[in-house]
Amino acid sequence: MAAKRASEKAKSPRVFGQARKPAKMLRAGLYARVSTNDQQTIPLQIRALREYAVRRGWTIALQMKEVGSGASERQLREKLLEAARRREIDVVLVWRLDRWGRSVADLLATLQELQHLGVGFVSLTEALDLTTPAGRAMAALLAVFAEFEREILRARVRAGLAHARQNGKKLGRPITAERHTDQVRKLYRAGISKAEIARRLGIGRTSVRRILAMSKM
Repeated sequence: MAAKRASEKAKSPRVFGQARKPAKMLRAGLYARVSTNDQQTIPLQIRALREYAVRRGWTIALQMKEVGSGASERQLREKLLEAARRREIDVVLVWRLDRWGRSVADLLATLQELQHLGVGFVSLTEALDLTTPAGRAMAALLAVFAEFEREILRARVRAGLAHARQNGKKLGRPITAERHTDQVRKLYRAGISKAEIARRLGIGRTSVRRILAMSKM
């Protein structure tokens, strides 16, 4: 019996008198992305991501390689996010932040969603690791800068509108061509050509044709 208890004690290491639970094997989702003119760096990114996951003792559950322009939608990234929502991965691993987010706002939105899901996020180049307290503090700092950026843009818009008003510029939507409907029909019945009607009223020929077509319906 003594030998059996000693064996069980050896299998269950204790910390401060309590049995230590075995560490959870995290499932990592790898995401590599390049522009259409820089596809040769995909193997470099994937190799670095895989090596990092191995060092951390993570299991590679998903591996996404996306190619596209900077403005294109990241469809494979969305699939990785869907896997996170289904709790199929525990951490997302990327090469660089700009490979993941289209903008600061987009980056923070996805990081906040991952945090809400309890899924970690690691960017190798920036050494950003949201699985650690320091990394989560850095994410909070990024959110502060993003709000600062939005406030600057709002202030610039307000200043621009005020400047326009001071200079007598009319703000708001321009008068639409439909407001000239009666005049267009009257001039056309008087035998004025569509081109001349457009010139006199300061509207496009297409608008004139559309108004006249609607009057025949």
